[in-house]
Amino acid sequence: MNKKNKILVEVQSRYIEEQSKPSANKYAFAYTITITNIGGIAAKLLRRHWLITDANGRIEEVRGEGVIGKTPYLKPGETFTYTSGAMLKTSVGVMEGKYIMLAEDGENFDAPIPQFTLSIPRTLH
Repeated sequence: MNKKNKILVEVQSRYIEEQSKPSANKYAFAYTITITNIGGIAAKLLRRHWLITDANGRIEEVRGEGVIGKTPYLKPGETFTYTSGAMLKTSVGVMEGKYIMLAEDGENFDAPIPQFTLSIPRTLH
């Protein structure tokens, strides 16, 4: 990836107790993602690719168009923030992935989503 195509992805996650049911092995998490175009040209988010791994090592792969039904177009310096969620069968897991982007000059490139943890409070130290 060159400097003209550079996307910064920042993530915050939280446990959603009211939507979880630990007795049924259902743990709900929300994550808020901020995508910032720190490159030199505009780019559009086309698709997403996620790997969601629970504490049992079970991996769920998710691919789809855009995010939350949108394909944001970001000029240099612009930011897009959205919140989505994941349901795990364990109280701890991790997510990572990438966004497939289309630069204004027609070049496709990947914007990596760094691995982040999904965890109920007081599970990790």
